[in-house]
Amino acid sequence: MEQQSLSSLKSYNPNNLLDVLIEKMKLKNDAALSRALAVAPPVISKIRHRRLPVGASLLIRMHEVTDMSIKELRDLMGDRRENYY
Repeated sequence: MEQQSLSSLKSYNPNNLLDVLIEKMKLKNDAALSRALAVAPPVISKIRHRRLPVGASLLIRMHEVTDMSIKELRDLMGDRRENYY
């Protein structure tokens, strides 16, 4: 079975995930989100512009600060792959 990259998925939309997190956490913008997730602001920008995927460690951090399940977070960004590596 051929491995499908996340960015090649038609449903992949990391902006939806970031926007939902900002709304759920009652933050003002991406800079506030980067502080809440303890990542540098360029990380959020690169994710928004699809130059950087949402990595496992960031996904776990999102789970920790929001109590949303990993599956729910993955669904929000359109990652509906059955298997991922």
